[in-house]
Amino acid sequence: MPAPGKHRRPKSTSLSRGLAAVTTGGAVLALPVIGATSAFAAPAPAAAPQQAVAPASAPQANSAAKAAPAKHSVVAGETLSKIAREHSVSGGWEKLYEGNRKIVGENPDLIHPGIKLVLGGKVAAASDDKDDKAAKASPSAARGASADRADRSERIEVAPVAKAAPAAEKAVTYTNDLDGWIKESLAVMAEQGIPGTYEGIHRNIMRESSGNPAAINNWDSNAVKGTPSKGLLQVIDPTFQAYHVPGTSTDSYDPVANITAACNYAADRYGSIDNVFGAY
Repeated sequence: MPAPGKHRRPKSTSLSRGLAAVTTGGAVLALPVIGATSAFAAPAPAAAPQQAVAPASAPQANSAAKAAPAKHSVVAGETLSKIAREHSVSGGWEKLYEGNRKIVGENPDLIHPGIKLVLGGKVAAASDDKDDKAAKASPSAARGASADRADRSERIEVAPVAKAAPAAEKAVTYTNDLDGWIKESLAVMAEQGIPGTYEGIHRNIMRESSGNPAAINNWDSNAVKGTPSKGLLQVIDPTFQAYHVPGTSTDSYDPVANITAACNYAADRYGSIDNVFGAY
């Protein structure tokens, strides 16, 4: 029984064939000549170049100093409205009260001398998210940063320059006289939407009290009822309490509180203090 055939050809050598001529009795025979030739290995394919991947550098956390908000120490006679105007508090006395409610209490009209109010201000807050990411950087990123240290050491890193906070607006101050009281009252009235002009207020003050904030009428019908007219615009206590403007003093003799309450009443009764030309 013939042996099983082999299906793989040996690869050790390659054969070259040629023809050799042999003469026998004049006949020429062409015989194949088999010669061994040297085997040459095929060149190995060139390895694909590997692209170097730059390691990711660890994120750098930027921190900015936190600017402390400004504070104001209350002195006698001040009100939230007055403080808010003098320091140009954004949002007026309501915002000032909202930020200091714990220390002021439930009555915004009553603030005690000596307490310190936070006036607010822009805070250059540090980016906590970036700090957290830097602290939680992966080990591979840390190794990449270490490997890249030599290269980074040759580069000049410039720290970001913090932008200077804009200069605060100059606080408005008022003189402690009739002119200053009227101007400050007009500012309060503008915030509250109460109509009135300097001329209308001044004209009525000169008729009612001649500009004396401590004036009191103890002889008219209101005095007989036990509620004498008081202050620059001669306001009785029930009217003052009913038309008191938030943010001003609760003392009816206070010039600004007296003017604004009287103008608030006149606006409700006559449309404006400008429309009042006699007893009201």
